Amino acid sequence: ALTVRFITRRFIGDYDPTLEMIYRHVAVIDGEMVHFEILDTAGQEEDSLQIEEKIKWGDGFAVVYSVTDRCSFDEVMRLCFLINHLHSSPKRSGGSEQPPVVIVGNKKDLQFDRMVSTEDGENLSKALKLPFYEIS
Repeated sequence: ALTVRFITRRFIGDYDPTLEMIYRHVAVIDGEMVHFEILDTAGQEEDSLQIEEKIKWGDGFAVVYSVTDRCSFDEVMRLCFLINHLHSSPKRSGGSEQPPVVIVGNKKDLQFDRMVSTEDGENLSKALKLPFYEIS
């Protein structure tokens, strides 16, 4: 839903959240035309080789968890570690530069179903030295 909202500027409630998709989008940012290819993994369970290939594919990452799902939050640190590890590998060209990563807590409007506090997200982002946002 986050990706579809970014591309269409509308909330689309009718989509398949289990379907992995690559979205292509063009936007003007700071006066420059930017071409995006966004891989929405839909948070499906995968083996480590599949996850590693997807991380190697990316140039920037929004690691998204649901504030209503503690397990999705618990995956954030592991994914951020993998991103850091795979992009600092000497095998990767220009391996010294880390890609941009942001941590995003989604569904902040569902206060009564919340299992992860804003403070939990902020503390994790401080520990990992990454930007953090809660959105809905």
